[in-house]
Amino acid sequence: MTLQHYLLVSAALFALGVLGLLTRRNAVNVLMGIELILNSANLNLVAFSRYGTGNLEGQLFAVFVVVIAAAEVAVALAIVLTLYRLRRTPNLDEADILKG
Repeated sequence: MTLQHYLLVSAALFALGVLGLLTRRNAVNVLMGIELILNSANLNLVAFSRYGTGNLEGQLFAVFVVVIAAAEVAVALAIVLTLYRLRRTPNLDEADILKG
């Protein structure tokens, strides 16, 4: 596979993530869209690291992005569970109760 193939797959993942982020109202679906966007960025990092100068800096940065994404999912799921406990719905339109 060439670099263009990886970039095409990454662009498709990014487009699907943005589409899921903008069209869904369910909090879990929005989180999945954010994860698709992060995975497309990771794919770009690894592809450029492989086809670039041959160093591992892009792959190392991709590992850090995965760790940050795992922390983001833990915090976001806690917020979604709190929203569901208070409103009995994961709909983001009714998330105004968390404003404080």
